Amino acid sequence: MNILIVSSEMTPFAKTGGLADVVGALPAALQAQGHTVWVVMPKYGRIDTSKFGIEAYHGPMGVWMGGNQEWCSVHRTLLDDVPVHFVEHSEFFDRSGLYNDQNNQDYPDNPRRFGFLSKAALQLCVDKGFKPDVVHANDWQTALLPAYLKTWDWKGTVLEEAASLLTIHNMAYQGVCSKSHYDYLGLSWESFHSGAFESLGSVNMLKGGIFYADCVNTVSPTYARETCTDQGHGLEPNLSAKGDRYFGILNGVDYSVWNPVTDPYLPYNYTAEFPAGKVLCKQAVQRTFGLRQDDNVALLGTVGRLADQKGLNLLADALEGLLNTMHVQVVLLGSGDKHLEHRFGELSHRYQGRFGTYFGFSEQLAHLIEAGSDFFLMPSLFEPCGLNQLYSLRYGTLPIVRSVGGLNDTVENYQEDSGLGTGFKFYDFNPDALYGTIGWAVSTYYDRPHHIKKMREAAMSRRFTWEMSAVHYQKAYQVAQSVRSEELAELEEAAKAAAEAEAEKKAKAESEKQKAAKKKPAKESRKKKARGKSKSQVKKKVKA
Repeated sequence: MNILIVSSEMTPFAKTGGLADVVGALPAALQAQGHTVWVVMPKYGRIDTSKFGIEAYHGPMGVWMGGNQEWCSVHRTLLDDVPVHFVEHSEFFDRSGLYNDQNNQDYPDNPRRFGFLSKAALQLCVDKGFKPDVVHANDWQTALLPAYLKTWDWKGTVLEEAASLLTIHNMAYQGVCSKSHYDYLGLSWESFHSGAFESLGSVNMLKGGIFYADCVNTVSPTYARETCTDQGHGLEPNLSAKGDRYFGILNGVDYSVWNPVTDPYLPYNYTAEFPAGKVLCKQAVQRTFGLRQDDNVALLGTVGRLADQKGLNLLADALEGLLNTMHVQVVLLGSGDKHLEHRFGELSHRYQGRFGTYFGFSEQLAHLIEAGSDFFLMPSLFEPCGLNQLYSLRYGTLPIVRSVGGLNDTVENYQEDSGLGTGFKFYDFNPDALYGTIGWAVSTYYDRPHHIKKMREAAMSRRFTWEMSAVHYQKAYQVAQSVRSEELAELEEAAKAAAEAEAEKKAKAESEKQKAAKKKPAKESRKKKARGKSKSQVKKKVKA
């Protein structure tokens, strides 16, 4: 089938989070299964066109927005033989950040920027004759695609029968904005007042996408269930209303990048059968973070944004007690919340040689921590899918996770009686629960090393490939097509019934008209006869 994927970011061109990784990997996996895939994203000013071989492709291209035409051009390159198209609109996309300014404030015209991207992607298909069977939208930035497909007139174009799938990578971001943007977006006020887009008097772009999409998915089965109950950020009823047209599909891992056997970032490579390199990587982590050299100490690592969602506030609360009562070392790589950075910075100063930090991001350090740690910490408040626990499994670094979202779906809890499992789970979101589970893992590390070995081997054997994810997305596309086909059939039937009713109404009106026309001469004849009879009677009276 022909698939159009539209996204605000894509690895390696522009990235702020996991969305870019998904869109960077899924298209090639789909194309490997025989599908034809087009990707459309913005041409941000930061993208190095010469590095990626990006060339002019189409334009100028007019895009109707709010009754006026906006003009842009489209550039193109190939990534793993997948055509990637870049919408160039310097006013919208030639900025320092993707979504935020230098002060980390959202650009006030974000709704217009990404509404335009969605409409431009559809116009590109029309102009170039690419007929998508499915249009795949991602997060609030392109959530207007299903609405544009359903509410604009595409009859006679390549988009007339296109189905839509909306993937939600993080429910916390919904594209809520002022009604002042609505006319520009080119959506009907009927759609707003009917509740499709309206949310507490504002426009909710993700809500509208959910309403109009043929199918909606998120990035793990558990997160799909959670968002229908208490983690839907206000959209629980909307997601529940989709029924079996809302489901979870796990993300995959690019094992050509995340593989301890071949990883170029590691000073030593290793396998499950020959794990000596993992100990050497542990030594490298200790040297890099200024920790005491000790091959036998339990080393805990974490990599990620310092944010409440990631639960690192729990780690900050539990860390002092942890370092005071357990024989462990801890390393942290990340940036974000300045208050958390300050807390962790103070603790690393107080516990030099046992707790090391690096505030920022380094790809090399991220790989080294995954390889050299014994355990990986992910105490998330919520986690749509999560990728680091998947990397950890491949590197034999046992995840310690809160049992939410994709963490619940991908980590198998340790069973003390058998030694089965690939990690350690906790359930309550509080420091004591995290502390207790770390204690459980650490005591197992020291008291039952044969179980740790068994778990590592099991973890390293698990695979979550994009090929597997692509199979599930193919099925999702087929469901979306089926839903769209049924809807089109119903619309056609309704149009046919309306046409028949209109024809019947016209026929009835014509019949009534003809009957009236026939009655008129007969009535006139009776009137004439009546007038003639009346005259005859008058004559008789006169003669008398």
